[in-house]
Amino acid sequence: MSGFHGLFSVGGLLGATGVSGLLSLGFSPANASFCVIFLLLLSGVLTLPGLLTGHANAGEDMSFALPHGVVLAIGVMCFVVFLTEGAAIDWSAVFLATERRVDVRYTGLGYVAFACTMTVGRLLGDQLVRHVSGRLLIIGGSLFAATGMLLVAAVPAWQITLLGYAFVGAGCANVVPVLYSAIGRQNYMPKHLAVSAITALGYSGILTGPAGLGFIAHSTSLSLALGIVSGLLAVVAIMGMLLPRVLLNDTVT
Repeated sequence: MSGFHGLFSVGGLLGATGVSGLLSLGFSPANASFCVIFLLLLSGVLTLPGLLTGHANAGEDMSFALPHGVVLAIGVMCFVVFLTEGAAIDWSAVFLATERRVDVRYTGLGYVAFACTMTVGRLLGDQLVRHVSGRLLIIGGSLFAATGMLLVAAVPAWQITLLGYAFVGAGCANVVPVLYSAIGRQNYMPKHLAVSAITALGYSGILTGPAGLGFIAHSTSLSLALGIVSGLLAVVAIMGMLLPRVLLNDTVT
């Protein structure tokens, strides 16, 4: 599961660098976008043979269901971690430019620091999960990410800000993959409904979270808004302590 999410991160990095490379070669934004469209269509065609062809069993509910019980708790945790990722994607450059006075040419380094450590952490995560309990990965990762976001918000040196974003990426890297694996072990909801529910709740964090942080920053400051994210990550760590043992595969080699 970590490697699966790691390839998602690799795709993000390759997409950003690939389009930047096309633009540097003289491609117009429209032409660069057409290249991306071509790759999307090609990938769709190549995956057609592997699509599932089975049908739902008679009487099986395939509709969306609101999460409840431990599934809701896991969904909230995913929401916070995805919100943190959205904060790094949408606000790191603005933060470096406005709060740390970094030249606009280098403000993308915050996201680079975050994305690189997250990608490496996820690609190594499958090996890590075999030797470290899921509970420790959730608690330790959340606290490590919370520390990183606190460094971003509280320490004025831009170098420490970049280090903080690197901490955030490394800490968050395997929290969501472990939580998705936990959904496969629970029996509170049908698994296909639980996965769709926490996916919707989790990704709403990356969609609505940055906007919410913007409202907070407008009323107070962006530093305070990011400090709140640090506090939310600490809450994720506390929730990780309370998750049932059976969901986290605490028996490791």
